[in-house]
Amino acid sequence: MVTDRVSTVCLLAILAHFYRPAMLFLSLLALDISSHWLQMYSTFLAGKASHKDVKDSTNWLLKTYYGHRLFMAYCCVGTEVLYIILFLLAENHSENLVDVLVKSVKSSSLLLFLVTLALFGWMIKQAVNIIQMKTAADVCVLCDVNRRKRP
Repeated sequence: MVTDRVSTVCLLAILAHFYRPAMLFLSLLALDISSHWLQMYSTFLAGKASHKDVKDSTNWLLKTYYGHRLFMAYCCVGTEVLYIILFLLAENHSENLVDVLVKSVKSSSLLLFLVTLALFGWMIKQAVNIIQMKTAADVCVLCDVNRRKRP
């Protein structure tokens, strides 16, 4: 997990340097790190062995994501592939992200296919990050409330 976070941080920091709005990439970086940190912390508080243990979660997307390794791999690889494509497309500093994407996918149907496929996995992964952060925060609050109730 640490290696995955480091590679994602590096790609997002580089993309923030190349594209406008840079805050988009920095926000994605913050979401990725904070959601995973909170998930790990809540796992520790709940006494679970793995941060991927979400069988008691009520969210179907989170259960699907962590319950089906191929689906999770598709989302993770799609995200990294999208970031690598954006890196390879960057020509000048401070380019507008949307302009670069539109211009590039208009020139190549293969690139359009790859970006679309990767973008779908990326969107699911970002949704999972948000859900994961919320559910992990709920676990932390519940653990804190239960701890305060003890004599």
